[in-house]
Amino acid sequence: MNDNTQQLRKEYSQMPLLESEALASPFEQFELWFNQVLKSEIEEPYAMVLSTINNLTPSSRVVLLREFSKEGFGFFTNYNSAKGIQIVVNNHVALNFFWPGIERQIRVQGIAIKQTEEKSDAYFKTRSEISRVGDWTSLQSKELKNRAELEELFMLNTKYKLEPPLTRPDYWGGYIVKPTYFEFWQGRPNHMHDRLTYTLEENNLEWKIKRLAP
Repeated sequence: MNDNTQQLRKEYSQMPLLESEALASPFEQFELWFNQVLKSEIEEPYAMVLSTINNLTPSSRVVLLREFSKEGFGFFTNYNSAKGIQIVVNNHVALNFFWPGIERQIRVQGIAIKQTEEKSDAYFKTRSEISRVGDWTSLQSKELKNRAELEELFMLNTKYKLEPPLTRPDYWGGYIVKPTYFEFWQGRPNHMHDRLTYTLEENNLEWKIKRLAP
């Protein structure tokens, strides 16, 4: 066991997050922070941890944010993947953005809903040809005998599937996560971090802001 991990420390000291400065809409607050992280040139600012439920057990992985609006957070994947199957059973999911360079974290809870076929088709067309071949090749989360099996299938698809138009597989497409809860976390000195939450009221129109103890 490496006990050095217990000695690791970081002092957070960049900026506060106060109720008086928080925007009334969590979507606008997210957009503000997201634009700031883009300017900071942090790598992979659109990477987010997606958590699903597998037989009452949490399951997490990193996916890429590909769409954001007041409708929610969009990402694309193989519907037959482990996360796709888990969403069919229980579409309550959680997202987590962590941007250590600016000492911020955003947690989101909501409902994952399939994007329309038109939206999935439109995004698929923006992907490079070789990425589309990859989407056809990877039967995500399925067991493979070895690496060679995957590479052989990729080369076979590269040879026969690059002829245009390479259409979207029906097992691949997008989800939109419609939030019901946000938490904005700002690192502060002495572990006195700022945590502001937005909870969607029962009328599904208004957001209630609360401060949580760090």
